[in-house]
Amino acid sequence: MAKIDREYIKILCSHSNWSEIGVRKTLEGQIYSGVASWQRFLKFLLLALGVSFTVAGILFFFAYNWAELHKFAKLGIIETLIVLLILIAVFAKTKPLIKKVLVLAASILVGVLYAVFGQVYQTGADAYDFFLGWTLFISIWVLFSNFAALWALFVALLNVTFILYAEQLAYEWSELFLTCLLFGMNSLLILGFIIIPKVFKMPPFPLWFIQLVALTAIVFSTIGISSGIFEKPQPSFWALFLMAALFYGVGIWYGLKTKSLFYLSIIPFSVIIILSAALLDLSDEAGMLFAIGIFIVTSITLLIKMLLNYQKKWES
Repeated sequence: MAKIDREYIKILCSHSNWSEIGVRKTLEGQIYSGVASWQRFLKFLLLALGVSFTVAGILFFFAYNWAELHKFAKLGIIETLIVLLILIAVFAKTKPLIKKVLVLAASILVGVLYAVFGQVYQTGADAYDFFLGWTLFISIWVLFSNFAALWALFVALLNVTFILYAEQLAYEWSELFLTCLLFGMNSLLILGFIIIPKVFKMPPFPLWFIQLVALTAIVFSTIGISSGIFEKPQPSFWALFLMAALFYGVGIWYGLKTKSLFYLSIIPFSVIIILSAALLDLSDEAGMLFAIGIFIVTSITLLIKMLLNYQKKWES
C-alpha cells in the first residue's frame, strides 16, 4: 500500500464526498504527530540538552576557576564524576537510553580528564597520543553500550587520531596517502556497521549514523581525488581512485536497493566536483571556467530531476 501523504488526501477530497470528520481523523492518524510522538521527541530533546549543558557547565567551571584549583582537585573532581556516572549507568534501575547517555557523558569527560592532565603536567594536550588514549580508554564502553551517539564520538576520535599522527610523527606520509587511508578506514567502518548487526542478529544502527559515516568517507575521497588531479600521479592516487570507484558503485546499488535518496545524491555530487576539478586541470582560462560553470549547473539540474523522478516512483 502506498504511503498516504497530504497530496493524496487533497486529491481524494476534491474528487469524492469524503466527510470532514473522516479527513480530520486521517490527518491526525497518518500525517500529524500525535501526543505520544511529541512526548517522545521532547523527552529525548530535554535529555540531550540536560547532558550537554551539564558537560558544558563542567568545562566552564574548570576554565573559570583554573588558576584557583589545586592540581589534585582538578583531576579528582573529573575522576569522581566519571566514576559516579559509570556507577549510576551500571547499577541504577533506569531506562537503557538514560544509561547509554550517562556513558556518553562519561566518555566525553574522559577527554576532559586527559586534557586537564596534559595541562597540569605539560604532556602536550594537543598531541595525537591524547586522542589515542581517549579512543582506547572508551573502546570497551563503546562496544558494550552499542549506542550510536557514542559510536559517532568513537569514529570522530579515530579520524582525528590518524590526522594528528600524520602531522606529528608520520612525516613521510603524503596528504594523498592520508586521505586514502582515512577513506579506506571509514569505508570499512560503514560495511561493518551494516553487516555486523545482520550477522549477529543485533538491532541495526540508526540511519543517520550510517549516513554520517558514509558522508565522512565521501568527503575524504572527494578531497583526495580532486587535489590529486592537480599533482603528479602517485600510487596513493590510483589506489584511492579505484577504492572510490568501487565504493561509489556499491553505494549507488545500495541506494537503489534501499530506496535511499541520500546515496543517490551525495555520490553523484562528489563525481560532479571531481569532474569539475579534472576540467580545471586541463585549463584555467576564462573559457574553461565558463564551461565548468555550465557543466555544474546542468549536471546538478539533471541530478535534482532524477532524484525527483525516483521519489515519485517510490512513493507511487
